[in-house]
Amino acid sequence: MDLPTLFSESGPLARAFDGYCVRTEQIEMAQAIQAAIREASTVVLEAGTGVGKTAAYLVPSLLEGGKVIVSTGTKALQDQLFHRDLPAVRDALGVPIKVALLKGRSNYLCWHHLDRTNQDATLLGSRQEVRDLGFINSFIHRSPTGDKAECPTVPEHATIWARVTSTRENCLGSDCPRYSECFVVKARREAQDADVVVVNHHLFFADLMLREEGVPELLPNAQTIIFDEAHQLPDTATLFFGDSVSTLQFLDLLRDTLATGQAQARDGANWNDVLAPLDRAARDLRLCFGPQLQRLSQAQLGLDHPLWAALDKLKDALAHVRDVLDSQAERSPDLAQLHRRAHELMQRLMAWGAPERAGEPELCWIDVGSHGVQLHRTPISVAEVFRRQRLGLGEAEIAPDEEVDENDEIVRHTLDDDEAAMMDAFGDVEPVAPLRPTSPSRQRGGNAEDDADGDDAEDLQALLAGADDVGSPSGHERPPTAKLSAEVSSIAPPPRKAWVFTSATLAVKNDFSHFTHALGLEDAACQSWSSPYDYPSQAILYVPHNVPQPSDPGHTDAVVDAALPLIRANRGRAFVLCTSLRAVAKAAERLKKIFGESGDPFPVLQQGDAPRPTLLEDFRRAGNAVLVGSHSFWEGIDVKGDALTLVVIDKLPFAPPDDPVLAKRLELLAKAGGNPFMSHQVPQAIIALKQGAGRLIRSETDRGVLMICDTRLIDKPYGRRIWQSLPPMRRSRIEQEVVDFLLTL
Repeated sequence: MDLPTLFSESGPLARAFDGYCVRTEQIEMAQAIQAAIREASTVVLEAGTGVGKTAAYLVPSLLEGGKVIVSTGTKALQDQLFHRDLPAVRDALGVPIKVALLKGRSNYLCWHHLDRTNQDATLLGSRQEVRDLGFINSFIHRSPTGDKAECPTVPEHATIWARVTSTRENCLGSDCPRYSECFVVKARREAQDADVVVVNHHLFFADLMLREEGVPELLPNAQTIIFDEAHQLPDTATLFFGDSVSTLQFLDLLRDTLATGQAQARDGANWNDVLAPLDRAARDLRLCFGPQLQRLSQAQLGLDHPLWAALDKLKDALAHVRDVLDSQAERSPDLAQLHRRAHELMQRLMAWGAPERAGEPELCWIDVGSHGVQLHRTPISVAEVFRRQRLGLGEAEIAPDEEVDENDEIVRHTLDDDEAAMMDAFGDVEPVAPLRPTSPSRQRGGNAEDDADGDDAEDLQALLAGADDVGSPSGHERPPTAKLSAEVSSIAPPPRKAWVFTSATLAVKNDFSHFTHALGLEDAACQSWSSPYDYPSQAILYVPHNVPQPSDPGHTDAVVDAALPLIRANRGRAFVLCTSLRAVAKAAERLKKIFGESGDPFPVLQQGDAPRPTLLEDFRRAGNAVLVGSHSFWEGIDVKGDALTLVVIDKLPFAPPDDPVLAKRLELLAKAGGNPFMSHQVPQAIIALKQGAGRLIRSETDRGVLMICDTRLIDKPYGRRIWQSLPPMRRSRIEQEVVDFLLTL
């Protein structure tokens, strides 16, 4: 049965799904993906809201056979794909495939750390943690997966989870006494046996990052690799191909060393005395800066900045702790692992501020938060390293003379997806957890073959095709790059792969170059399908008059004042999307004050007051609420129907000017003779704005108003390019016209 028949009104999909309708755009997209799979080629496909891109990539990938990896931008979509979309499409097509869900390690309970927490329950920080621990002890014996998302009695962000899950640093690998029961190992084995594996971008790039170190992959072999929400990939790749070390990582090491040392080597050292200098040195990093949150490049510090002396003290204190742990490492696997953690932290610390690696521009910079400091070493471009991995160029293999425990590194090197410090792309956000990067001492795979002919490069197109379940032996240092043996080099190149990148927001007026250049996808075939929705009749784009410039201190207040008539006419049911957390707080406070004084019955829900799922549930239940949020509400939110009919955006989402990495990128673009603003900043803002605008119309029957409170959209030459990239809504600058429209909803 061909694709048009499958997607037809009489096809299996129509019989399986209520309210199904045939969309030409969906069929064409599915055909493009089917061709890419058969040709093992790379495609970049933009599908507007309502095209149905999930079914468009699932149907051909299931029919064509072979191993498939689907990578999503969020765990919410990952769960939706695995639990709802994939089973539904599989059953509709009647194909006998096995599917698996694979998440970062922090999503799985760890038997060993749960045992330790039960033994040291007196160290729990609150009565709530004690209650949550009881729930987890009951849950773990009933759960076949150990996935904390399946434990509804303990909130996702409860502090107890950090005590009963593992991290890359504190996992014992095959030395763990509960290794045979490990949920992470079980999930990996199921992924190896599955036909379709659903992961997220963080886990996927953790895999690529390890391959850059010469370590075989976490993920199984695949013939088709699909990225949904692909617009997030450049930022995710930048995080994972960079290095980072933070105050919090040192404090975590201190906490774990004190607990383990006193429990397993009390006579080995006076642990409090050993750790006190490191505690002081780590906390002193924050004292090198003023009270304000800031991000600075290394060059901005100057040679006499107090950070340099503080770093020297930190290195000395860490070296002492490392030496003491080395002397006690043979007493237990936990102490040996702590020694490895201290050594890895020292490597990252020593690498920060070192000269750039040849041919790969990088930036060393500092992120100063409320309570700590993060030191980052970030690649300015990930295009070359991603292209190398996608095409299989310069891949390293483990030499056959290297002794390995075939299961050891399965656990130790599975990086945490939700421990990565994902900064809010719009600024004013302090990362809440440290990035789990690669060792800074790594040496990236060679690129001697990068100049190969196109045909040769295509023949090498491969990823995730190394040996399964191999890694460095526990307790031994891995060499910076693995050796490529004559035996391995004589093996024929692995099979080519199909790479599919899709999202609702990849292009700027059908120009994909901003996205393809960022990831080295110049060889990709690009195609776009507009949304099938009738935007001119369903929605209005409204830009009010007389709103001050975004740089004006009174801009946020003016946004709220301009939105009030619309919010009242709409009876709430509004999102107010801001480009910074500072603006979120200010807008929410003003709305609450005005509603309280005037007696308006509209609840104000503010990002940060509760987890995102809870806020969305409260918003839907209220029926007249105003939700004020920043970056996490600009995308991945699906509120259909009358619950949401007004979206207010405070200003165009240009990246914050204090971003050191952005400043370096713009500098290099300017040196190359380009126009950094038009070639980088404007396209980046357009893609982000399209995401925010996409929250409004989610079905054929939705109606509403998109209000953008930034007159640059009208007044500036680049404004036309921006609004022309948005869905073709009816445009207005007349408040009464918009109010009258809302009164009909």
